[in-house]
Amino acid sequence: MFERPLVFLDLETTGATATSDRITEIGCVEVHDGRLIEEWSTLINPQTRIPPFIESLTGISNAMVADAPVFADVATGLKERLDGKLLIAHNARFDYGFLKNEFARLEIPYASDLLCTVKLSRKLYPGHAKHNLDTMMERHNVDCEARHRALGDARVLWDLLQIWRDELGEEALDTAAAAQLKKPSLPAGLADFSIEEIPTGPGVYLFYGENELPIYIGKSVNLRARVQAHFSGDHRLSKDMNIVQQVRRVEWKQTTGELGALLEEARLVKSMLPTLNSQLRRNNDLHAWRWSPASGGAPTLVHAAEIDFSGGETAYGVFRSKRAAVDALRGLTQSFELCPAAIGLEKSKGGPCLAFQLQRCRGVCVGKEAPAQHELRLIEALAELKLQSWPYRGRIGVRESSGDASVLHVLDHWCYLGSVTSEDELAGLDARAAFDLDTYKILKRFLGGGKAAVEIVTLAA
Repeated sequence: MFERPLVFLDLETTGATATSDRITEIGCVEVHDGRLIEEWSTLINPQTRIPPFIESLTGISNAMVADAPVFADVATGLKERLDGKLLIAHNARFDYGFLKNEFARLEIPYASDLLCTVKLSRKLYPGHAKHNLDTMMERHNVDCEARHRALGDARVLWDLLQIWRDELGEEALDTAAAAQLKKPSLPAGLADFSIEEIPTGPGVYLFYGENELPIYIGKSVNLRARVQAHFSGDHRLSKDMNIVQQVRRVEWKQTTGELGALLEEARLVKSMLPTLNSQLRRNNDLHAWRWSPASGGAPTLVHAAEIDFSGGETAYGVFRSKRAAVDALRGLTQSFELCPAAIGLEKSKGGPCLAFQLQRCRGVCVGKEAPAQHELRLIEALAELKLQSWPYRGRIGVRESSGDASVLHVLDHWCYLGSVTSEDELAGLDARAAFDLDTYKILKRFLGGGKAAVEIVTLAA
């Protein structure tokens, strides 16, 4: 059964996120030529607290690991045990992700070929719906003296492999394992999915869990490569670990080019609100500063919906919250030695502001600086937040082409109205969409020369 040495591995950890949680126990069962060679296990001091839920689940307490070695103490010996061997684990990407991250923290290169017993069970026993370890133990009548302890669970995996060999034969087991090893490794929830189905061009991809709404939406100029990168096994990002654990289905939408992929990703994320997209989630609390030298006084904080982004008024910055807007202006106040009382960040008491007393204000509040001089510095400071005015008279189209395919992305005052393949479809688009900060950043980069030149088409109002 298998020509190469095997290591059945199980880890106990402080939680489910490889980038922030840590290993508390390692258990290994080494097998050569179908014979048990050695068992090894050790507790690990995770250098962080074990949550009460994990303590009750595994029986590993903070007191038990207090005097245990840290991972660095066992790293060299563990790597020697794993090198050159086929690593077998249950939900293998979980254990592998933790190992990769622990070794990476020590700057030790590590990689292993990986065999997942969840995927193997699904391949060998397709008639069964559940393949978690407890269900498999019950189905195959396997006992475990120390469930949720690393060596006990690693022994269970070795027992299961022997049962599968006896029930189905070595050829069936070898064939199922070879099929898993020769194709790109995918999460257990995608056991019947082929990465080759995904096109290699630009577009948007959607990961679904158990429910009908996606858990994550992304974009790429090469869909297949980007999706596969999420499943690489390194799990340097906790987001990728969560995706691997939850994903059950993958969908995608091809676009003609990169701009279409960026715009579609932003639109879908804000309309479907996937739980693992934090940066592009819909934000209805956008704010900006409004001020002009002619009006005088202090800058006014207004909701972004009140701003005319055509350039008819002077707006500074777009922020995801009032607090972010105030923090930005406060930072400029300090950098340019402005008076927080004069610009409305501090209630004026008719005397020196606190910043003046700390020698951080030049004294417009007490007549030491002329108001005009202070206003010039305020203009200079706000210039760092100035939003670019819409550089066109009205609606435009940005044409993207690839081969025989061509699409026109319709834009107006930094808003994305939709994409069409012919001018006949223009009438079906909304006349105006709400301002979106992420779309503004995307369009500014493409239209402002940050990307290769694009074809601009002027459209009738």
